[in-house]
Amino acid sequence: MTQCERVLEYMQRFGSITAAEAVMDLGVYRLSARIADLRNEGYEIKSKMESGRNRFGEKTHYSRYTLEA
Repeated sequence: MTQCERVLEYMQRFGSITAAEAVMDLGVYRLSARIADLRNEGYEIKSKMESGRNRFGEKTHYSRYTLEA
């Protein structure tokens, strides 16, 4: 299974994916590149900026990607 296939399957199963989830759950380190590949294949993927805190308590921003139905 390719990284793109794993990312696509993950979004279908769980509804969305972040870079941290991609690394921890799938071993995919360049999620934005895989999202670009999937978009080039014709998949409609929406991105939404979210904010949270890292393990040091510092504010951080990240994208959450969702597969459009």
